Formats: sequence, C-alpha cells, structure tokens
Amino acid sequence: MSNEKVYKMEFAKVYPLLVNKAVRKGRTKEEVDEIIRWLTGYSQNDLEEMSGTSIGYGDFFQNAPALNENRKLIKGVVCGVRVEEIQEPLMQEIRYLDKLIDELSKGKSMDKILRK
Repeated sequence: MSNEKVYKMEFAKVYPLLVNKAVRKGRTKEEVDEIIRWLTGYSQNDLEEMSGTSIGYGDFFQNAPALNENRKLIKGVVCGVRVEEIQEPLMQEIRYLDKLIDELSKGKSMDKILRK
C-alpha cells in the first residue's frame, strides 16, 4: 500500500482495528488510548471526537498537538521495516504507533511501552 493511501485512510476506520488487535490479545481499549495520547498529545476527548469524524490518518498525526519527544526511543521492526530507519517522517510517526500497539499485544508492560 502506498504512503498516500495510508495517509488518506480515515482515523475512524483505523482506530477500531488498533483496539481490536489489543483486545484480542487480552489488553484494553483504555491502554490503546493511553498509548495514542502519550504518542500524540491528544486528550481523551479529542480521541473520542476524532473517532467519529472523517479525519485522515495522515492529518491525525500532522495535527497532533504534542508529539512525545521520547518516541525517538522506539526501535524495532514493523511490517518488515525498522521504524528508526523510515525516511518519510509522517510514515515514521504512523509506524511508531503500530510498533507500540504490537508491543502492547505481545504483553509488554505499559511502563516499557511508554518508555518510562
């Protein structure tokens, strides 16, 4: 899938997929929300509002109020690509979230996921 297609996907359609991935592995929607808030700086109200709109996934990240500076500590492979080596900044932000949700689904503690 091209980057542009990913950027144009609606956050409202991606969000439930992220939650379902975590829930299937015994984690919670609240944990997914905490990860998204930590990464992007959005409030819980913001997330709830955006999950009911047609905002694009790319715009969701471009408009993030406060991207966490510790996100640069996220390392590893998502979809066969090392997140720290992704050259396209917007795609790297998206893959950071993918990596964090993968870590959640694999049973990592929230302290480790949030790089505390």
